[in-house]
Amino acid sequence: MEILIKIVQLVASLSLLVLVHELGHFLFARLFKCRVDKFYLFFNPWFSLYKKKIGDTEWGIGWLPLGGYCKIAGMVDESMDKEQLKQAPQPWEYRSKPAWQRFFIIIGGVLMNFLLAMVIYIGITFAWGDSYIANGDVRQGYAYSADLQSLGFQNGDKIIAVDGEDVSDKQYTQIQMDIILSDKREVEIERGGVRQLITIPAEAVKRLLKSPDLISLRMPVVVGEVEGEGGAARAGLLAGDSIVTIDSVNVIYFDELRASLDKHKNDTVQIGFYRSGLFQQLPVAVNDEGKIGFYIGGNLLNNYKLSTRDYSLLQSIPRGVERGIDRVDNYLKQLKLIASPETGAYKSVGGFITMGKIFPSEWSWLAFWNITALLSIMLAVLNILPIPALDGGHLVFIIYEMITRRAPSEKFMEIAQYVGFILLIGLLIFANGSDILRLLGVA
Repeated sequence: MEILIKIVQLVASLSLLVLVHELGHFLFARLFKCRVDKFYLFFNPWFSLYKKKIGDTEWGIGWLPLGGYCKIAGMVDESMDKEQLKQAPQPWEYRSKPAWQRFFIIIGGVLMNFLLAMVIYIGITFAWGDSYIANGDVRQGYAYSADLQSLGFQNGDKIIAVDGEDVSDKQYTQIQMDIILSDKREVEIERGGVRQLITIPAEAVKRLLKSPDLISLRMPVVVGEVEGEGGAARAGLLAGDSIVTIDSVNVIYFDELRASLDKHKNDTVQIGFYRSGLFQQLPVAVNDEGKIGFYIGGNLLNNYKLSTRDYSLLQSIPRGVERGIDRVDNYLKQLKLIASPETGAYKSVGGFITMGKIFPSEWSWLAFWNITALLSIMLAVLNILPIPALDGGHLVFIIYEMITRRAPSEKFMEIAQYVGFILLIGLLIFANGSDILRLLGVA
């Protein structure tokens, strides 16, 4: 059932994004009086699930959910329809229009995806407002992954700035992204009242990308669910017990407990805890992984201040646009990482399986719209890349024509489309192939 919910969310999100993108091309084409032969959600090789002719346009739904298309008369596109191009240009064809009109017809899809993202973020801001734990309110510092600790971080360090930018008002979850995506990767921390600078080398990013929890909030050790076969269950620890000592050494936070247990693998430790206000001690066996068999419990909001703010509709507009611009900036930084071979970030590229995984296993409108807005930005940015067969490739040729006053030949455009199509197929195979290899445990 969880997989089905993820699939439904993915298909619904991609369908909306494709429709909006192709609608951008359609609206500008009709604005400049170009004939649109076909408008399809999903691809329809050999047959269509639905089609209906309205005016000059055939509207339809294909069976292959890998995108969609808007076939504009007189345009060399992914359909590679050459018959129409053998005829004399007609006034209602794309190729008969001036370059500036063709520019807007091509960029229309990208503009609509950016606009959709902004509208969604405005809607999210108005409906849900802002609720987050600000970095400045994390008084006890963070717990850091082993990879970050190897670079000089210590549990309890407070993060003051990233690349010289104060991050006290930022959402704490954004700090992790800032550390990975920043250019200089200089992090100013405070440890024991003393500030110092930690520099993260570019070659370390490859390891950091594989670490899902670079920084996490420090939590007091409250026992949640107890595993049936673990040392905690055998010793008699119960949900709600608050662990405070190991072998009479104080442990305040879960990361301190974990570090202490790592030193006592395959051993027995004396654990001190409070139950119903009374201090007790029990001998507990530690397994060969340094664990005693329980999940952390307690309420995060009992230990951290939640910053909240509601917005009126007018206030939501600038705040929503600001959110959208931040997401665009972060995604561009991610692409820069992927394009840098030394970071190894290209290995994290995924296809439809990766996209499906980012949706929650239970339906959440907030999560759905947040992910859809992000995917809309990703679709817009990727489409604007100067690759033949993508919108960005067409724009390059149009800009060339506007500068030189000469249009590339139709033969050249056909070859460029073939090259671009091969590149896209290669990227599709690489991305989805990486997904499959990760599922098999190979990558």
